[in-house]
Amino acid sequence: MAFISGIQQVGIGCQNSPETFKWLRKTFGIDVQIFDDEAKAPLMTPYTGGEVHSRRAILAMNMNGGGGAEIWQFTSRQSAPSPIVQWGDLGINAVKLKANNVKMAYSTIMEKTVCTLPSADPKGEDTFWTKDPAGNNFQVVKDESWFKNETFMQGGFCGAVIGVSNIDMAIAFYQNGLGVNQIAYDVSGTFNDLGEEYKNQNFRRALLTFKNPKTAPFSKLLGDIQIELIQCLDRTPIKLYENRFWGDLGFIHLCFDVPNMERLKKNLEKFKYPLTVDSGDTFDMGESGGRFAYVEDPDGTLIEMVETHKVPILKKFGWYLNLKKRGQDKPLPSWMVSLMGLNKIKD
Repeated sequence: MAFISGIQQVGIGCQNSPETFKWLRKTFGIDVQIFDDEAKAPLMTPYTGGEVHSRRAILAMNMNGGGGAEIWQFTSRQSAPSPIVQWGDLGINAVKLKANNVKMAYSTIMEKTVCTLPSADPKGEDTFWTKDPAGNNFQVVKDESWFKNETFMQGGFCGAVIGVSNIDMAIAFYQNGLGVNQIAYDVSGTFNDLGEEYKNQNFRRALLTFKNPKTAPFSKLLGDIQIELIQCLDRTPIKLYENRFWGDLGFIHLCFDVPNMERLKKNLEKFKYPLTVDSGDTFDMGESGGRFAYVEDPDGTLIEMVETHKVPILKKFGWYLNLKKRGQDKPLPSWMVSLMGLNKIKD
């Protein structure tokens, strides 16, 4: 059994969660609401200045396939702004959005927001970039793992671009600790796809991939993973969450879906990557619940891991799936996962 079973979601810190959700569903089709929960976050005090803060969190998915967005807003304080992200700054620089035809996705998304022209990534695949109204970077990339089977699909999140100070140390973390084990490329130099202002700057970039074995409850929906590590070679990068709280504006974490948290915890500890937060048992998120934990990459970027125990299938009929009783060792039937699509927000 794999340690992880896909990207469950990416945490996006924002000032207005309903408006951020509206932009994501209209622009990227991330429109199926899994939960909308308001509560305190007592377990995250190591990353919120030692104080318990309240928040509103909305988890939404795209049922074509891929991970979702956890739209996260402080309700007990004003969120601190994000610095302007330069490629290679330490933390999540961008989130990867999947499409089976990048040029068709460009035609669709450019009608809703400003996009860069398609270009070739270091692997030679078509790609393009866009930003949300808060300035967060999104990259559309080629991906062949889908929950549905249609001619053209643009789906949810399949990965992230993460700035690191030492790619070799970061590769070891993802390969040994989490099992993201294939290296699609590892190249150094200047790159045209990063934008005009960076065309003369030197970077080292490595793309790690994970072919999802689809043996966990939601792995058919979540699909494969692409983690791109980027190290700037011409300047000293800043740490994006230096002197800021987890939950402040920007990409706050990358979250992997985990079929067996205890097994993953032991593996991480074996390679000297201890958990910094661990709920220990089911943490109630109102409409959903599970065991969640955090670990830091070698530069302190937060990686969340969630073993799902309870998830709404048909909220309006009060139908919730209890995975603690069912188990985590086989995928859910596709028809059952598809019912989650009935929680789609239409506007």
